[in-house]
Amino acid sequence: MAKTPSKKSAKAPKKAGGKKSKKRTESYSSYIYKRIAGEAGKLAKYNKKATLSSREIQTSVRLMLPGELAKHAVSEGTKAVTKFSSA
Repeated sequence: MAKTPSKKSAKAPKKAGGKKSKKRTESYSSYIYKRIAGEAGKLAKYNKKATLSSREIQTSVRLMLPGELAKHAVSEGTKAVTKFSSA
């Protein structure tokens, strides 16, 4: 007797939630954060402090970023810290 192949449903598996996959964009943002945090860590170590404060971050931003970009970054950071402290 010949075996007949069993019939299985040929449905494709459905994605949960029906979300479309988001296309990845490459950027250097995570690397910039790492460089600034690394520099701030060095500054804290030089001053024999165990905590990274906004002062160390601000100084490292001034050291790492050029000219006008550093000025804008420092002003945005100061604004963010002020808003956080008042809340």
